[in-house]
Amino acid sequence: MNYDVIIIGSGPGGYVAAIRASQLGLKTAIVERESLGGICLNWGCIPTKALLKSAQVFEYINHAAEYGIKTAEAEADFAAVIKRSRGVAEGMSKGVQFLMKKNKIDVVMGTGKVKPGNKVEVKGADGSTSELTAKNIILATGGRSKELPSVKQDGKKIIGYRQAMVLPEMPKSMVIVGSGAIGVEFAYFYATMGTKVTVVEFMDNIVPVEDEDVSKQLLRSFKKVGIEVMTSSSVESVDTTGAGCKVQVKTAAGIQTIECDIVLSAAGVVANLENIGLEETGIKTEKGKVVVDEFYNTSVKGYYAIGDIVGGQALAHVASAEGIICVEKIAGQSPEPLDYNNIPGCTYCSPEIASVGYTEKAAKAAGYELKIGKFPFSASGKASAAGAKDGFIKMIYDAKYGELLGAHMIGANVTELIAEIVVARKLETTGHEMLKAVHPHPTMSEAIMEATADAYGEVIHL
Repeated sequence: MNYDVIIIGSGPGGYVAAIRASQLGLKTAIVERESLGGICLNWGCIPTKALLKSAQVFEYINHAAEYGIKTAEAEADFAAVIKRSRGVAEGMSKGVQFLMKKNKIDVVMGTGKVKPGNKVEVKGADGSTSELTAKNIILATGGRSKELPSVKQDGKKIIGYRQAMVLPEMPKSMVIVGSGAIGVEFAYFYATMGTKVTVVEFMDNIVPVEDEDVSKQLLRSFKKVGIEVMTSSSVESVDTTGAGCKVQVKTAAGIQTIECDIVLSAAGVVANLENIGLEETGIKTEKGKVVVDEFYNTSVKGYYAIGDIVGGQALAHVASAEGIICVEKIAGQSPEPLDYNNIPGCTYCSPEIASVGYTEKAAKAAGYELKIGKFPFSASGKASAAGAKDGFIKMIYDAKYGELLGAHMIGANVTELIAEIVVARKLETTGHEMLKAVHPHPTMSEAIMEATADAYGEVIHL
């Protein structure tokens, strides 16, 4: 079969690229070895949010008296929570199947491998092989759970995120290695469901990519709900010979031993580059990523790469944007290259975290003179009414020209608020314009205006 575009991998990079290619009149095929939608829909973004919603509902019920509601004591049915999460994921995957049919995209199930001469070899589950050709081949093979040498995953006692979503029963205790988005989301979920959770982070702060003020606030919030956090610490070894796990943790004070039922390795993701034909085709890689230009051309003409296997942020929405830009360029359009400094990052623990642009530390390092404003949700009428006073919004502006350099949020529903900042930065909105844009009251979003007012010495409600 000959195509205009073949995409290997149907995650949020691959399937979005396939749909956009089809919209642009390109004959398109997508190759997938497991399930349409990739990790995001089946084992990442979507099912984890379903788990987190169940935890949030459980938390609401347990605190119902604070809202004037009397309830019987709530009990979590862990198996039912897991089942609901899997059902949500399956529904989304079926939605992608529908979109493939609607857009007349050929779906080829099997493991894809690029070959020289614009060819893709597909090996089916039954061992059969077929060969496809295309003028343009896009690699979108995604990533997987990163494995640390000292924390070898066995899928039972030492697990990755996939197993963490389908455990047969709720563990009494868990050590989570790593406090990025995956680590802190599972920390919140399991702690809320009743597991004793300890988070071990190698860096000085949890969620280390975030602004330090956000990291400190999340630490306070986690400690308040009983999550133990160990920063500047590393797991040296895990002994699984007994009934549970004995985790040796190196801290500034020396080695500590923590006993738990399960160890969850959440030390990030690694790109799926093995056995996809890079060496045979001559496609260059560097530091575990495929080397691409601003329109995702690899070092070999006619071959492209997007998503977790290239150098940008390993986020679903980044992969989708890259896929669209890539196929629009293939179709002869003139897309604008992606601005990687205006990509929002969202973490869905409780309180939620959302950020975009420069942190305070990075902005200072870049030489900017800053105006910084901060508005705590404890001063927000809507947050008080909702019983969600933890957190704040922090706005960072260039003092000279008023450029909106970054925003950092922690609190209820802030993942829904960050898009306003992304659009404002795209439109080169200044601090004065943000301040004078009237925000509705009472809302969580007016904290953006208040934080901006604080930066300019005009805050009203502090």
